[in-house]
Parts: sequence; structure tokens; C-alpha cells
Amino acid sequence: MEIKLQPATNYERKIFYKEEWDVNDVPDFVIDSLTSREFGFDHYGQGPNDRYKTFPDALRLKRFMKVKQPFAAYCSVAFYDKPKQRKGWKQSELVFDVDAKDVPIRTCDCNEGEVCDKCLSQAKDIVLMIKDVLEGDLGLKNINMIYSGRGYHVRVLDESVMTSSSDLRGQIVQYVIGAKEPDLSNSMGFTNLQHFIIPYGYSKNFTKWSKYTILHLTEKSKLDNVNTKLLKDTLKFRHFLEDDQWGMFRGNIGPIRFNKLISAVARINMSITDTKVSIDLKRILRLPSTLHSKVSMKSTLIKNIETFDPFDDAVPQFVYERKD
Repeated sequence: MEIKLQPATNYERKIFYKEEWDVNDVPDFVIDSLTSREFGFDHYGQGPNDRYKTFPDALRLKRFMKVKQPFAAYCSVAFYDKPKQRKGWKQSELVFDVDAKDVPIRTCDCNEGEVCDKCLSQAKDIVLMIKDVLEGDLGLKNINMIYSGRGYHVRVLDESVMTSSSDLRGQIVQYVIGAKEPDLSNSMGFTNLQHFIIPYGYSKNFTKWSKYTILHLTEKSKLDNVNTKLLKDTLKFRHFLEDDQWGMFRGNIGPIRFNKLISAVARINMSITDTKVSIDLKRILRLPSTLHSKVSMKSTLIKNIETFDPFDDAVPQFVYERKD
């Protein structure tokens, strides 16, 4: 059966919350901090305007969801002493938001604002790369992967980042997604990000992301300060990058044009994830287990990102019962 990413009707939403949604599907990392979080709801498909909600326990949350059957449900990444007033901030998750419709170099034929299995697969590839850097370079362990409905949220709850400032989070994001060209004049050989002493693999990490972006460019791609001739030559010689022959690629492009290309790629990499979400200490995110009503998909905690397929693992039952 072909899964169509179309809006859920009011009836389908009611059926989902009445017969399928289970409070036990809300991840433990949310339930364990339930009383410290702010919740928000969208009841009419116009955005989360029902804010500052709190729940003393999972039973109260269950009752609310069963009665209200919201268009969308959200919870804060922040923990507060007084979540109902959003006062007494204690700490916040570090979040990477990868939305398939906003991937800067998409290889599918989707119209703006649309998603398909191809760009969702591309978003998953990006999330896997982010996860590798978080674990391998930064040594983070409490990493939760969420399918959001049209993309993925990476939610990190290690203590070393939970209390970090917006400025530090911005630096971490730049490092993780290869969005800043490495300063090769740094003779110290490492970057110091407060809690993290990162071995000077910055250049290697930046190169990995640049390779990913360049290999996904098409003739229709638009890059700042990159003219048609440079783009064509990039596509012509990028096969060298498949074997990591950067010297050959740079030699055919030319050093001046190569530097211009790499600067443009760094700006593209910056838009791989929504940086505003990562640095916002008071952001609310879609509540895992709930319905993304615009596409009729479940926001789902992913147990195994390698094998996860949203078209198998995040489809509500009512979608299979639709009559064309």
C-alpha cells in the first residue's frame, strides 16, 4: 500500500487518540521529567497557542490527550522550577532539528514544503552523521532519536550540554555539522568548547560534511557566489571525492575557485539543521508518540535508527483503513 502524506481529518484524529495513542509510548526521558516541563498544544491547526500547560503525572497527561485530541502536542526542551510560568530555568536538552522539507540540497522532485520517501531518507542519512559526531568526537551518550513526522529530532540529555549557554550550543552546532571552515593557522591543534577538548579533527569533520554536500549537488543547485561555470566544473570533477582525492579535485577546480566553493558549501552546511532550535533554551518540540496531523504520521521514538523506516514504523492505523 502506498502511504500518502496527507492531512488527517478531524474524525481520523479522534480515532487515533481514542483507539491508538498510549501514554506509555511517551519516552521515559519526557515522563521522568514531566513535572519540570512546559507543554503546549495546537487545537485548530494554527500553531501552538495553548501554552504554559503542566501535568503532575502521566495519568493527567493521558486524560488531557484523550479528551482534547489535539491537532498537535508539544513539550519544552527546558526544565523549570516553575514550568507553568516558564520561570526558574534549570537546564535544556541540546536539539538538532532536521526537517526533510528544509534539507538544503534535496535530490528528490518535491515541491517546496513537501516531503517524500527520498528526502526523508536523505534526512535520516544526515541524522546518522550527526549522531556519529556527537558520539565519536564529543563522547556524548544520552542521545535520543525522534521521527517528528516530516523529519528528525536529535535530543541530547548529557549533563555536559544540558546546562550550556546558547553561545556554546551555537559553537557545538557549527562543529557537528561542519558549518565553519577550519582555522588551519591554529597551531594548538585543538578547539576548546568549555566542557569539551576536541582533538583537531575539525578539518576532517568539515571535509566529511563538505564531501556530502558536494556529492549531492545538482545542476539546479544554487550556491552563493558560485557561478554556473564553477558549478558545472564541480559536478564534472566531483568523482574524485568519492575516493577522497581532494588534491585532484582542487587541482582541477583551481585553488581560488576551490576556496570560493568551500566557503559556499560551509554556508549550505549551516542550514542542514535548524540552528535556531539548537540555541533556543526555551523551545518546545513535538511530543513523541503524538500525531503530526498535517501528514498523518506519528512522532516516534526510534529504537534503532539503522533499521527505522517511517513508512513502516510511524504510520497510524487509520491510514491503512482509508478508502481511496
